[in-house]
Amino acid sequence: MRIRTLASIGCAMLVLAGCSRVSDSQWNPLGWFGGGSSEPTTLAPEGGYPTASQDGRQPLARVISAKWEPLYEGRLLTVTGLAATKGWWDVELIPEVAMPRGRIRADENGVLRLRLVGTPPNPETFAAANAANPTSDTITVGMTLSTAAMSNLREVVISGAGNAISLRP
Repeated sequence: MRIRTLASIGCAMLVLAGCSRVSDSQWNPLGWFGGGSSEPTTLAPEGGYPTASQDGRQPLARVISAKWEPLYEGRLLTVTGLAATKGWWDVELIPEVAMPRGRIRADENGVLRLRLVGTPPNPETFAAANAANPTSDTITVGMTLSTAAMSNLREVVISGAGNAISLRP
Protein backbone atom coordinates (compact mmCIF):
# COMPACT_ATOMS: atom_id res chain seq x y z
CA MET A 1 0.00 0.00 0.00
CA ARG A 2 2.80 2.37 0.88
CA ILE A 3 4.63 1.61 -2.34
CA ARG A 4 1.53 2.41 -4.44
CA THR A 5 0.95 5.68 -2.57
CA LEU A 6 4.56 6.75 -3.00
CA ALA A 7 4.50 5.74 -6.66
CA SER A 8 1.32 7.76 -7.34
CA ILE A 9 2.76 10.80 -5.54
CA GLY A 10 5.95 10.45 -7.57
CA CYS A 11 3.97 10.26 -10.83
CA ALA A 12 1.95 13.32 -9.87
CA MET A 13 5.15 15.23 -9.12
CA LEU A 14 6.63 14.22 -12.47
CA VAL A 15 3.49 15.36 -14.28
CA LEU A 16 3.54 18.70 -12.46
CA ALA A 17 7.26 19.08 -13.09
CA GLY A 18 6.54 18.69 -16.79
CA CYS A 19 4.31 21.77 -16.66
CA SER A 20 5.99 25.11 -17.20
CA ARG A 21 5.62 26.29 -13.60
CA VAL A 22 3.18 25.32 -10.89
CA SER A 23 2.67 28.96 -9.94
CA ASP A 24 1.42 29.70 -13.48
CA SER A 25 -0.78 26.63 -13.80
CA GLN A 26 -4.48 26.32 -13.09
CA TRP A 27 -3.74 23.82 -10.37
CA ASN A 28 -2.22 26.49 -8.12
CA PRO A 29 -4.89 27.40 -5.52
CA LEU A 30 -3.25 30.79 -4.87
CA GLY A 31 -4.22 31.94 -8.36
CA TRP A 32 -7.84 30.78 -8.32
CA PHE A 33 -9.35 34.06 -7.06
CA GLY A 34 -6.77 36.53 -8.34
CA GLY A 35 -4.46 36.03 -5.37
CA GLY A 36 -1.51 35.19 -7.57
CA SER A 37 -1.37 38.66 -9.13
CA SER A 38 1.55 40.81 -8.13
CA GLU A 39 -0.36 44.12 -8.44
CA PRO A 40 -1.10 45.73 -5.07
CA THR A 41 -4.77 46.08 -4.26
CA THR A 42 -6.21 49.15 -2.58
CA LEU A 43 -9.58 50.25 -1.31
CA ALA A 44 -9.07 53.81 -2.54
CA PRO A 45 -11.31 54.77 -5.45
CA GLU A 46 -9.76 55.00 -8.89
CA GLY A 47 -8.29 58.49 -9.23
CA GLY A 48 -8.11 58.98 -5.44
CA TYR A 49 -10.53 60.57 -3.00
CA PRO A 50 -12.27 63.77 -4.09
CA THR A 51 -10.96 66.98 -2.56
CA ALA A 52 -12.83 70.17 -1.77
CA SER A 53 -11.66 71.71 -5.03
CA GLN A 54 -12.87 68.68 -7.06
CA ASP A 55 -16.32 68.76 -5.47
CA GLY A 56 -18.78 70.47 -7.83
CA ARG A 57 -20.47 72.37 -5.03
CA GLN A 58 -19.67 75.99 -4.21
CA PRO A 59 -18.84 77.47 -0.79
CA LEU A 60 -21.62 79.27 1.05
CA ALA A 61 -21.27 83.04 1.36
CA ARG A 62 -20.74 83.15 5.15
CA VAL A 63 -20.22 80.87 8.09
CA ILE A 64 -22.28 82.35 10.92
CA SER A 65 -21.60 80.07 13.88
CA ALA A 66 -20.19 76.73 14.97
CA LYS A 67 -20.60 74.79 18.21
CA TRP A 68 -19.99 71.37 19.75
CA GLU A 69 -22.75 69.09 20.99
CA PRO A 70 -21.84 66.08 23.18
CA LEU A 71 -22.59 62.59 21.91
CA TYR A 72 -22.23 59.19 23.53
CA GLU A 73 -19.13 58.33 21.47
CA GLY A 74 -17.61 61.64 20.35
CA ARG A 75 -19.10 65.02 19.48
CA LEU A 76 -21.40 66.63 16.95
CA LEU A 77 -20.06 69.69 15.16
CA THR A 78 -23.02 71.94 14.31
CA VAL A 79 -22.35 74.74 11.79
CA THR A 80 -24.77 77.46 10.67
CA GLY A 81 -24.18 79.33 7.43
CA LEU A 82 -25.83 81.80 5.10
CA ALA A 83 -25.88 81.46 1.31
CA ALA A 84 -25.84 84.41 -1.09
CA THR A 85 -29.35 83.64 -2.37
CA LYS A 86 -32.34 81.55 -1.39
CA GLY A 87 -32.72 77.96 -2.52
CA TRP A 88 -29.31 76.40 -1.83
CA TRP A 89 -29.40 72.64 -1.30
CA ASP A 90 -27.11 69.64 -0.73
CA VAL A 91 -25.16 71.60 1.88
CA GLU A 92 -22.40 69.69 3.66
CA LEU A 93 -19.16 70.08 5.58
CA ILE A 94 -16.32 68.54 3.59
CA PRO A 95 -12.61 68.32 4.45
CA GLU A 96 -10.21 70.46 2.43
CA VAL A 97 -7.72 67.58 2.31
CA ALA A 98 -8.76 64.38 0.55
CA MET A 99 -9.98 61.78 3.07
CA PRO A 100 -12.17 58.70 2.91
CA ARG A 101 -15.82 59.34 3.76
CA GLY A 102 -16.39 58.69 7.45
CA ARG A 103 -12.68 58.72 8.30
CA ILE A 104 -12.10 62.35 9.19
CA ARG A 105 -8.89 63.16 11.03
CA ALA A 106 -6.81 66.21 11.88
CA ASP A 107 -3.51 67.03 10.20
CA GLU A 108 -0.10 66.66 11.88
CA ASN A 109 -0.62 70.00 13.72
CA GLY A 110 -3.97 68.89 15.13
CA VAL A 111 -6.02 71.17 12.85
CA LEU A 112 -9.04 69.92 10.90
CA ARG A 113 -9.92 72.20 7.97
CA LEU A 114 -13.47 71.99 6.66
CA ARG A 115 -15.43 73.85 3.98
CA LEU A 116 -19.15 74.61 4.07
CA VAL A 117 -20.33 73.90 0.53
CA GLY A 118 -23.64 73.52 -1.26
CA THR A 119 -25.36 73.57 -4.62
CA PRO A 120 -26.92 76.87 -5.71
CA PRO A 121 -30.42 77.01 -7.19
CA ASN A 122 -31.07 77.04 -10.93
CA PRO A 123 -30.28 80.58 -12.23
CA GLU A 124 -33.72 80.99 -13.85
CA THR A 125 -35.67 80.40 -10.62
CA PHE A 126 -37.24 82.79 -8.14
CA ALA A 127 -34.88 81.62 -5.38
CA ALA A 128 -31.78 82.51 -7.35
CA ALA A 129 -33.04 86.03 -8.03
CA ASN A 130 -33.64 86.86 -4.34
CA ALA A 131 -31.00 87.44 -1.69
CA ALA A 132 -31.08 85.25 1.40
CA ASN A 133 -32.67 86.70 4.54
CA PRO A 134 -30.32 86.29 7.54
CA THR A 135 -33.21 85.69 9.95
CA SER A 136 -35.04 82.98 8.02
CA ASP A 137 -32.69 81.52 5.39
CA THR A 138 -29.85 80.20 7.53
CA ILE A 139 -28.64 76.67 6.82
CA THR A 140 -27.52 74.37 9.63
CA VAL A 141 -25.49 71.21 9.03
CA GLY A 142 -23.82 68.74 11.35
CA MET A 143 -20.85 66.38 11.30
CA THR A 144 -20.18 63.68 13.86
CA LEU A 145 -16.63 63.15 15.03
CA SER A 146 -15.78 60.03 16.99
CA THR A 147 -13.66 60.01 20.12
CA ALA A 148 -10.83 58.43 18.11
CA ALA A 149 -10.98 61.22 15.51
CA MET A 150 -10.92 63.84 18.27
CA SER A 151 -7.98 62.31 20.13
CA ASN A 152 -5.35 64.58 18.55
CA LEU A 153 -7.70 67.40 17.48
CA ARG A 154 -6.67 70.85 18.71
CA GLU A 155 -8.67 73.11 16.40
CA VAL A 156 -11.34 73.03 13.68
CA VAL A 157 -11.36 75.72 10.98
CA ILE A 158 -14.60 76.02 9.00
CA SER A 159 -14.45 78.24 5.91
CA GLY A 160 -17.02 79.64 3.53
CA ALA A 161 -16.62 81.96 0.56
CA GLY A 162 -16.24 85.14 2.61
CA ASN A 163 -15.02 84.12 6.06
CA ALA A 164 -13.77 81.36 8.32
CA ILE A 165 -14.51 80.38 11.92
CA SER A 166 -12.09 78.63 14.26
CA LEU A 167 -13.35 76.35 17.02
CA ARG A 168 -11.48 74.44 19.74
CA PRO A 169 -12.85 71.20 21.22
